[in-house]
Amino acid sequence: MQPADPLALWEIATPSRTWRLPGVAMAGFRARGAADLGVVPFPAVTLAIDLGAQPLVVADGGRRVAGSAVVGLAPEGLRGGGRDVVCLQVRLSPVVAHAALEGLAAEGGPLLALDELWGRDAARWEERLRAAPSWESRFGLVAGALAVRLAQGRRVDPEVAYVWAELTRSHGAVRVDGLAAEVGWSRKRLWSRFRAQVGLSPKQAARLVRFDHAAHRLAAGQRPAAVAAEAGYADQSHLHREVADFARVTPSAVAREPWLSVDGVAWSAPGYLHG
Repeated sequence: MQPADPLALWEIATPSRTWRLPGVAMAGFRARGAADLGVVPFPAVTLAIDLGAQPLVVADGGRRVAGSAVVGLAPEGLRGGGRDVVCLQVRLSPVVAHAALEGLAAEGGPLLALDELWGRDAARWEERLRAAPSWESRFGLVAGALAVRLAQGRRVDPEVAYVWAELTRSHGAVRVDGLAAEVGWSRKRLWSRFRAQVGLSPKQAARLVRFDHAAHRLAAGQRPAAVAAEAGYADQSHLHREVADFARVTPSAVAREPWLSVDGVAWSAPGYLHG
């Protein structure tokens, strides 16, 4: 049986400011014994780099990956775990992920094995990270490799980057039709370019960002009615429907999700989602 407090299960390491990149956050995880956690959807693309002796297993209800994985936006029913897990996770703003992960949105599907995306480079990454003497040196290796990929990768359109930044800044509460006018594009063009480069439509992305904000407010102990009003939902029933769509549970169940407790420790770098 897992401990009631997920922080008693996981040792969590975070990088110094030295290794921080715009739009990127990293954390190292080491589990004591068996771990099996549901993962609440969040507005970032995740690399889960498996460094343990036993394989990390990630599944989303439609696919199962044993080993290092890439998790796209808004997966359904995502769970991760294994025994004595050692994993370095990298969260990337989808604006950054487009360049660093070679247009991941075009790959389709919310879950991939890392070697499907990077081939033999994935195994070389794992070998170097396993051999590194500390979490801090691992973070440095990842930051250096990502910086090279970002420099070489194809950036999203400035208009797409602006819209994503506005969605995250407003916690998904901004009117997306108005954003098209702000960047001087038609609604059709914005929807097409944003979906191609981010992987979701602007409206879907706004829903995901707003859900993430609401989920963390629920986990902080706020009542659903107050969260619904603060996050801009029409009413509490609207919040219930959105939570059910993204997490397949009720707001009260989201508030108890262990992974949200881990979030507050592992992903404290402010503003990394803006990219």
